[in-house]
Amino acid sequence: MTLLWLVGLLLCISGLAYIRTSLLNATLGVAAYLAVMTLLGPVHWLIDLLLWALFLGIAIPVNLPDWRKQSISAPLLGWFRKVLPPLSDTEQEALDAGTVWWDGELFSGRPDWGKLHNFPTPRLSEEEQAFLDGPVEQLCQMTNEWEVTTELQDLPPQVWRFIKDNGFFGLIIPKEYGGKGFSAIAHSQIAMKLASRSGDLGSTVMVPNSLGPAELLMHYGTEEQKQYYLPRLARGEEVPCFALTAPEAGSDAGAMPDKGIICKGQWNGEEVIGLRVTWEKRYITLGPVATVLGLAFKAYDPDHLLGDEESLGITLALIPTDTEGVNIGRRHFPLNAAFMNGPNSGTDVFIPMDYLIGGQERIGQGWMMLMNCLSVGRSISLPAGSIGAAKMASMTTGAYARIRQQFNLPIGEFEGIQEALARIGGNTYVMDAARTMTAGAVDLGEKPSVLSAVVKYHLTERMRQCINDAMDVHGGKGICMGPRNYLGRAYQSVPISITVEGANILTRNMMIFGQGAIRCHPYVLREMQAAGLEDRNEGLKQFDRLLFEHIGYSLSNAAGSLLLGLSAGKLASAPDYPETRRYYQQLTRLSAAFATLTDCTMLMLGGELKRRERLSARLGDIMSNLYLASATLKHFDDQGRPEEDLPFVRWGLEDLLYRIETSLHEVLLNFPNRHLGCLLRVIVFPLGRRLAPPSDATGAEIARRLMRPGAARDRLLEGCYQSDDPTDVTGLLNSTLAKVIQADPIEARLHKAVRSGELEHDSDADTLAVAAESGVISPEEAELVRDARAARLAVITVDDFSKEEMTPRKTRRSKTAKSESE
Repeated sequence: MTLLWLVGLLLCISGLAYIRTSLLNATLGVAAYLAVMTLLGPVHWLIDLLLWALFLGIAIPVNLPDWRKQSISAPLLGWFRKVLPPLSDTEQEALDAGTVWWDGELFSGRPDWGKLHNFPTPRLSEEEQAFLDGPVEQLCQMTNEWEVTTELQDLPPQVWRFIKDNGFFGLIIPKEYGGKGFSAIAHSQIAMKLASRSGDLGSTVMVPNSLGPAELLMHYGTEEQKQYYLPRLARGEEVPCFALTAPEAGSDAGAMPDKGIICKGQWNGEEVIGLRVTWEKRYITLGPVATVLGLAFKAYDPDHLLGDEESLGITLALIPTDTEGVNIGRRHFPLNAAFMNGPNSGTDVFIPMDYLIGGQERIGQGWMMLMNCLSVGRSISLPAGSIGAAKMASMTTGAYARIRQQFNLPIGEFEGIQEALARIGGNTYVMDAARTMTAGAVDLGEKPSVLSAVVKYHLTERMRQCINDAMDVHGGKGICMGPRNYLGRAYQSVPISITVEGANILTRNMMIFGQGAIRCHPYVLREMQAAGLEDRNEGLKQFDRLLFEHIGYSLSNAAGSLLLGLSAGKLASAPDYPETRRYYQQLTRLSAAFATLTDCTMLMLGGELKRRERLSARLGDIMSNLYLASATLKHFDDQGRPEEDLPFVRWGLEDLLYRIETSLHEVLLNFPNRHLGCLLRVIVFPLGRRLAPPSDATGAEIARRLMRPGAARDRLLEGCYQSDDPTDVTGLLNSTLAKVIQADPIEARLHKAVRSGELEHDSDADTLAVAAESGVISPEEAELVRDARAARLAVITVDDFSKEEMTPRKTRRSKTAKSESE
């Protein structure tokens, strides 16, 4: 009985913490339980005495604000200031950039699912839909991947002209400046569709509408700069690029060696104050064809022409590429991709002050400007390109698995192929959900700096998995390059999206949790700000209040993790959707566990967390997968919860839940304090690890939906470029799928007739003609089967080349010239 009363005490404390009651009410609640236990319980008086002493020793001090502040909070504040991680200026500006959105709910330990579903569903306007159905569709039809990547190593002139004439470079530019003024979701849909046709086409259109001169000018340019440049950019008269990455600095902007020295110089025949800029950049998309160069560099004022400060910070300028001293035009060759990318440089290039984006008053604000704009671009461009490739993989691999046969069966009926198809379809569904939800956040006015890193990393990685699986299913069809190959270039180009706009290793290990833990946590950033206040009394007052709110929050999450773990999440409130209710409950449980681990890890490591990258990466994976799961649930709800989509939803959520639990387990295995790690394991996994990955049956359902046209497949592929023109590389696949499915029942009758002896099989005879003559099938049916078989053969055929065709062009030209001279 004594044990039951003690367990009851623990549950009482946990329950009060879980419902987040006030400190005073919690004190009274525990005191009431102890009083009842002392008067009525069979607990030994010595245990009662010890419990009362422990209770009063904690309850009395924490309920005396002045004593608590001086005796508890003040020493902790001094310790907190010592262990605060040192932040560079660029790190501080990154923390200050952007906004906190649903990621804040995930750190709360108790996501508000009603709030999630109240976010409006992103919708295209009639004008945006017309642009997708018209110019975007036409641009996709005009583009031939083999021609672009092999024959020209560039987009054809007519494609470049179409892009410029139809305003593709001005999607995000407001209408008052001649642009389209499209929403973030429209921008995402356009980029996705173009990328599903050609990665090079998608990249060419994405970059001017992502991190680049147009967006920077819209937010920070002077009115004169906007009036001059934005209409020209919108009309395609100017081709922009943005130069940030330096050879030795890479993604570390703080180490950028490029510099601009404030000085006097001649400009248009008169002496003005400007800058002499020296730089060397690389990996700059559209650089070789750019007419205007956005440039990031560090500004210095050694002669104090502007003031007392000498080092002014990262600054941005917009420089016409025909400016004297600008060296631009050569190309990189990234994995045989044809999009324009190259280095540029300049030495002591003099520019006037009005070349600075935002003018002289914006000197030194460049990193802040980049951080605010980068979060929006990374929320749209790379996720859109990734899902475009994933949808293309779903469309083509599902069709190919149905068309290609072995042992008289479509290869998609074999479980090994179904496993790969399940990953392709499930990943595509999750990716599309995250893309849509994140673009919707941008349209709500958010600048999701942390979530942009989440979708950049996880969508490019899941795209890599989709393309790898697609290549495995296609086998020889996928590896033989030529006009008939629709996968090879996508496979070659995968590492490009993994590398750009923050390499994935850096993004996962340093950015997602490293930035998110401080930026999104409900208390840590405010505690840091309180600790940094110059008014020490006000700082202590704020810190004391935040500290004890933080302690209550942490205890609540720990109690939530324990109680929800003991109940398998069933105590958590969730939307009343029978198909997905348990997923909401499990996510609430795992969110509480994540919040608990986050607090304990930050408490144990402090500034050392920056250097514990693998631990940070695993915690980031938990947060990221919580976000992807939230997006998956919202996507299913936004689409009306169609029953036929449930296999995709189940696969996505069960995969994500399993990954979250695995990451929690790995964090605990590597927790910096072994004893605390053991205690946390009891709180996080009181009943052990219980979650499983998606079942084989769910995977088989996804595979069958990918292999046969239907509503679920149509929704999954919505926004992907689709053709049924048999002269088109993917159109042949789609038209053949329809023919093969139509011919299936007839083929079945033929096989049955052969097995029964009704139709004699002679390898030298035209079996279809014999079958038609004997009445097994009609002449029309025989022609339909003949057509389907011919189309199937055309699909599985791969390209081959003559020796002359395989000779490099330069060698062929040299041989021809030599022959002519002789």
